[in-house]
Amino acid sequence: SRQIEWFKRQLFGAKSERRLVDPEGRQLTLGELYRHDAVEAPQIDVPAHRRRRSDPIRQGSGDQDLRFYPLVPVEEIQVPNPEMEGKDLADYDLVGEKVTCRLAQRPGAYVVIRYVRKVYKRKADGVFSCPPAPPAVLEKSCADVSFLAGLLIDKFMSHLPLYRQHQRLAMAGVHLSRATLTNLVHRATDLFEPVYLAQVESILSGGVVLMDETPIKAGRKQRLPPHRGEMKTAYFWPICGDRDEFAFPFAPTRGAKVVREVLKTYVGVLLTDGYAVYDRYQKLVDGVEHAQCWSHARRHFVNAETTEPGRADAALRVIGELYDRDSAMKAMALSPEKVLAYRAEHMAPIADQFFNQLRTTLDESVLLPSNPFRKAAEYSLTREKALRVFLRNPGVPLDTNQLERAIRPIAIGRRNWLFCWTELGARYVGIMQSLLTTCRAQGVDPFTYLVDVLQRIDTHPASDVASLTPRLWKTRFAKTPLRSDIHRG
Repeated sequence: SRQIEWFKRQLFGAKSERRLVDPEGRQLTLGELYRHDAVEAPQIDVPAHRRRRSDPIRQGSGDQDLRFYPLVPVEEIQVPNPEMEGKDLADYDLVGEKVTCRLAQRPGAYVVIRYVRKVYKRKADGVFSCPPAPPAVLEKSCADVSFLAGLLIDKFMSHLPLYRQHQRLAMAGVHLSRATLTNLVHRATDLFEPVYLAQVESILSGGVVLMDETPIKAGRKQRLPPHRGEMKTAYFWPICGDRDEFAFPFAPTRGAKVVREVLKTYVGVLLTDGYAVYDRYQKLVDGVEHAQCWSHARRHFVNAETTEPGRADAALRVIGELYDRDSAMKAMALSPEKVLAYRAEHMAPIADQFFNQLRTTLDESVLLPSNPFRKAAEYSLTREKALRVFLRNPGVPLDTNQLERAIRPIAIGRRNWLFCWTELGARYVGIMQSLLTTCRAQGVDPFTYLVDVLQRIDTHPASDVASLTPRLWKTRFAKTPLRSDIHRG
């Protein structure tokens, strides 16, 4: 019966973990909570017509050709020739022009930038003069920096696989192969790897680290039957610190060794769910204190509501009081010392009540080992020390919900791009998700950030790469970011 109830909740139940209970105890009528009056959109008649199909225009772009239809907007930029400044043009013959085309992107539109560079020949000695094309982020590429940034944001934030972007480009009249798009993503992500590594170091330098793991299909199994075409199950091990920075390290396994590889020499508080490898890691490493998530403990009591509604509801009410106090404390914006004092006065008694209530219930009641409430109570009691860590450390939150919200793009992506063809591709996904998720947390516009850093990173000092992470970039470069030529005008 419990299995049937579980399946019913998955199919028909609310996915939110909030407990929405009507104060009068009544059941809402149909349509009372969510009201939506459908309004038919206005319609117009469009006359049918036929359009002549035109062949793509081929334009040279260094070592590659860019093909596009006449309907694609083209903006022309005249590149000045420094050698001709202050000289009498009557002494020169304009013998031609050299054209370099790069594909650029505005939000929601593709634009071709034509860099027109006049070629002059001096009459006296026949010497030619022509300025070079503006430097590109990726050498020998027809992609403008704005297109690279849009490509990455569409893939990793809008969850638009490259094959769909390829289709959208074709519908816009631009012909680039899917292999070219893949190559552009890989080369651009390679540039961001030092920034990602610097962000990981920043996270591990804090006093509190939240950690979790989430599966991802990455890499193919052996190509012989019965595993032909099957994908391996690998994992992202997301971490975040106390500075609103996130990282998504990739690992092919869920083994305990990955925790040590990710955290390296970290010293501080590690806040996680109840997965046993974290507890084993803490026992083997000095200087790490293990805290556990109250939200995960709460979910076990939510699962026990169908079989033990009274006992589960009593436990959930106490946990709710704990969260209410925590919300009130956050609204006060207290100093760390006052946070400790507030938690000791208002939250420690609630935690004591919670654990004492569970012990009393287990002592006075006869519950089978398979009883969901007993399992929930034992889960919390065996982790009591770890669940109380937040009372001793003001920087430790009650739960890992902040990190779980950051994992949502990975879960949404699994429903869109489904898998990563190679483990290297999965690693690239982790790098870009780390920076884009941190941009959202820091209030940084991802497109502006990517356009700026892609142009800056080649000449930026390697010793100061940390300043290109979104948190520090916001204070140093956000006011005067580098932009694409398509946006400067």
